[in-house]
Order: sequence, then C-alpha cells, then structure tokens
Amino acid sequence: MTIPFAIAGVQMHVPALSSNLAALMQRIEVVMARFPWTQMIVFSELAQCGPVPNAPVQLPGPEEASLQAVAAKHGIWLIPGSVFERGADGKLYNTASVIDPSGAVVTRYRKMFPFRPYEQDVTAGNQFCVFDIPDVGRFGLSICYDIWLPETTRTLTALGAEVLLHPVLTGTIDRDVELAIARATAAQFQCYVFDINGLDAGGIGRSCVVDPSGTVLAQAGGSSETLPLEVDMARVRRQREAGVNGLGQPLKSFRDREVDFSVYRREAGVDAYLHTLGPLAIPGKGEKAGIGVAAPSHALPPNGIPPQRN
Repeated sequence: MTIPFAIAGVQMHVPALSSNLAALMQRIEVVMARFPWTQMIVFSELAQCGPVPNAPVQLPGPEEASLQAVAAKHGIWLIPGSVFERGADGKLYNTASVIDPSGAVVTRYRKMFPFRPYEQDVTAGNQFCVFDIPDVGRFGLSICYDIWLPETTRTLTALGAEVLLHPVLTGTIDRDVELAIARATAAQFQCYVFDINGLDAGGIGRSCVVDPSGTVLAQAGGSSETLPLEVDMARVRRQREAGVNGLGQPLKSFRDREVDFSVYRREAGVDAYLHTLGPLAIPGKGEKAGIGVAAPSHALPPNGIPPQRN
C-alpha cells in the first residue's frame, strides 16, 4: 500500500544576471505556510541563478547548504531547480540537486542534453538520475531539452521511475510543442510528469502536471503560481499492468519487442542520413540551410536492410 505524497511545483520570477537564491528560499516559506501538507517542492530550471552563467557555483557549496537547511527545517524533499555548476574538471554544467527531508543531498543530476547550438558552453552530463522515496516510489529527474529526446525518459522508466520531475526554462515560441511533449511523455511512459517552468528571464510559465494517462491535472498561466497536487502511485502501477485507461500497454510492448533498434548502434550505419544534415549551428541571417537540398537517397543503408513497410 502506498502513502499519499504531495508535490508542489513552483512557477516564479527568475532574473537574468543576479542570484535568485533568497527569493527561492522565501518562496519555500510561503508554500509551506499555505500548503503545510506539501512533501516535495520542485522549482524550474536555473531557478537559482537565471539563464546567464556569469557566476557558476561549486557543489557542494554554501548555496546548496542553504537549501539543505531549509529542506531540513520543513522536513521536505526539495528539487531547487538547477544551477550553473563549475565542476572540478573546470567545465560548466547545468546541475540539479535532490535534497531529502533531513537536508542531505541524495544525488545530483547534470543535464544530458544542453539546448545546443544555443548552449554551446554547457557540458553534457552522462549519468541518469533516479532516486527512491521510502514507502512512496521511484522518481526520475531530467531537465528541459532532455525530454525532447525520448530515450532519456525511456531509460528512466526502464529503471523504474514512476514520476518524472522536469524543471524547464522555456521562454520561446516552442512552449506549445513542449507541453504536447509533456503530455505524450506521460502517456507513452505511463508516469506522472511535473513540467515546471519559470517566468521573465526564466521562461514564459505555463507549467503543467500530467497524469500517467496523459491528462493535464493542473496548468499554470503566465503569472506566479504554485501547483500543489498529490500523486497516486497505485494509479501508475495499475495502468502499467492493465494499460492506459485499460488500453495500450507501451512499457510491456517495448519490453516484449521482437526487434532491436540498430539506429542506436553507431557502427550500424543506419543513421547515415542524419550525417547529411550539416552542423549543429545557430542559423544566420538569410540562412539557406536545407533549402534546395535533394531528397534523401533511396539507396539501401549500409547494413543492407531495406526499410520496413506495413
């Protein structure tokens, strides 16, 4: 039997060129005063510092210690968005900490897919992040553009994640697409998705929480908001066994697949077409990339396997 577990997603103002740590900690106090039953708080991507990496921190460090103290004070799980981290290797990472109710950092996650070509200075992480909450379930963590690559969520759910915590910083016109991806991800991988965006330099808001059938449970607008909801892990487990609303069972279908996807083996050559697409670069004024380019060749891929037709 699972116990009720309440998560509050916080959508708030994030400045571009100054620390937001004090405002973030104040917001934790407000959330706990208004919703004292909250057991976890999740903030947006780069909620602590904004999108400009002018003052990266080291982890562990005093900023993280302040967040550990406030988590312990209220006895909550805390995902304080992310921060630009200067690693011991001298590289810049986009890193989120997971802090437990005792104030301990149980794990940290470095964003695997920086938003390239725009985030050229950010180094990609290479470790997936799942963690367990006793008597509740297993949680997975990814950051913003990670979700556009479904292999990230595929791996997290294969590792048993039942809730995807997904801090984002999206201030661009593709927010509608991102919301559609959040819904599709929830249904495709039969998990809750907490897709939490910021405001101003930190995004255009419209945070959402989606259940494992793809239904939006809560949708913020473009102002400062808190989305507090209880998750029902029994529903996740029921749907993974019986199907989404008694219908599709995508996780088991993938498990029982009769094909291994050669596209994931770089040496297979199936991705030869992708190598014709040019460099991963920011478009320039009057850019003609892709215009007038011939259609893909109908020649067989290097492995000699013709495309499959239904």
